[in-house]
Amino acid sequence: MHISKYRLQRPRRSFWLNAFILACGFLILPLTANAGLFSSKFEAEVQTEQVAIKLHTDTLAGGYQLIDTQGLKTLLDNNKEILIVDAMPYQDSYKKEHIPTALQFEFPITSMPEWKATGTDGKTQSNFANLLGADKDKTLVFYCGFVKCGRSHNAAAWAIKMGYNNVYRYPGGIYAWKGAGFETEGE
Repeated sequence: MHISKYRLQRPRRSFWLNAFILACGFLILPLTANAGLFSSKFEAEVQTEQVAIKLHTDTLAGGYQLIDTQGLKTLLDNNKEILIVDAMPYQDSYKKEHIPTALQFEFPITSMPEWKATGTDGKTQSNFANLLGADKDKTLVFYCGFVKCGRSHNAAAWAIKMGYNNVYRYPGGIYAWKGAGFETEGE
């Protein structure tokens, strides 16, 4: 009988011991953040900040406006006359999938302050002007893969340089479009 009492009391001690360990863990946990336990969260924030600052800097330098996923979807749903241009490579990207109604004109990822046909799949500035059309007030939206991709920046900046007035960059690109659950099309 003495043994059964011992067994009945043992879980109680184990519970309190576990509760004590758990409480100590909760007290120590916030201190471990500075010791590197959550460093990836903080490092990720530094990377997010760098991307945001670059996007802001590019937008100011390019002179264009930004549009988000829902804004672009609303324009499409309202049948607004817009020209959407996918600035990614035709074979590797556009042909596989793109935002519905988008046309394709490749631009390089890295900055292109001077026109280089090597960065535009051999196409000229005249080819780009023909794609965009004569109406300088037409709404133009340029996108590429994702926020860090510089192709859409180059495309939008060149449209501004060429005198177009209603130019938007959709920085989230095809990743954000798909992330929102919107349909794509391919050729």
